[in-house]
This record gives sequence, C-alpha cells and structure tokens, in this order.
Amino acid sequence: MSLKSNFELMADYNQWMNENLYSAAEKLSNADLTDDRGAYFGSVIGSLNHILVGDTIWLKRFADHPSAFESLDYIRVLERPKTVDVILHSDLGDLHSARKKMDQVIIEFSSELTDAVLATNLKYKNTKSLPFDKKLGALVQHFFNHQTHHRGQISTLLNQSGVDIGVTDLLARIPN
Repeated sequence: MSLKSNFELMADYNQWMNENLYSAAEKLSNADLTDDRGAYFGSVIGSLNHILVGDTIWLKRFADHPSAFESLDYIRVLERPKTVDVILHSDLGDLHSARKKMDQVIIEFSSELTDAVLATNLKYKNTKSLPFDKKLGALVQHFFNHQTHHRGQISTLLNQSGVDIGVTDLLARIPN
C-alpha cells in the first residue's frame, strides 16, 4: 500500500468515525455534552471542537505547501484558531455541519496527494511560532493520528454516559 492510498483510507476512516461520533453525541443532553468530564478538553463538545481546531491548524499549514493543493482553498479563507482549546461552535448541530465540510475537504486533500509530494518537506511554525521543517508524509500521518487519539477519548466519554458508538476499528474500513 502506498502512502497516498494509506491516507485515502485514513480520510475515509476519519469521515466514517466522525459520523458515528456525532450520531452518538446527538443522543446526549446539552448538559451531558458540555459537562467537564476531566478529559484533555473537558467535555464532549470541547473535545469535538478540539479535533476541528487541530484539523484546521494542520490543514492551513498543508495549504502553505509549495504544491498549492487546490482541495485546500476552503481552508485558506478560514481564520486560524488562536488556541487549541477554542470553542468554534457551541451548538452540536453547527459543529456537525462544520465537521462534515471539513471531512469532505480531507477526502479531497487525500486524493490530491502523491507519494512524490509526500516525500517533500513542509516548513511551518507551530502554535508557539517555533519553526519546523519536516517530511509532509510524516506530518499527514500525525494529522490522522491526532484525530484518532481524541476520538478515542470522546468514545470513552460517550461510553461513560451510556452511549455505545459501536465498532471503532480501522479494520472495518479496510477493503478486501
């Protein structure tokens, strides 16, 4: 499997898992969505927002790559989140709409990638303005890993609220 096809699989998995998470989260009361449960970003809504914030930050960095990915035109006009814990959308419906749009952008971005481009470097600054110069392929892998990490936290928060999101394994999306 090429790196590109791996990222296409991860983009599909991202979209599928996000739909499962949001469908499960819709079963919670507003109090259950917003109560601080001691997770990194406090609540279910805080954690869902953080994934969208992280995706926005990373995709804005990827949009600065010399390849000028056309799929990231939508991202270029978004405001860069000021902090990693900012609440972009306090309403779950609004957040879900933004998530669906972002997931479509990620699908298009992954299809635009090539193994040659993934082997190149990306120069960027982190949220503390420290400069970095790293392989794009490794950064895209981190991007997908970050989402999975926080979705795991959210699935635990949902489970603690009595909501089972079902199968979460990547295996469910790997074709025969």
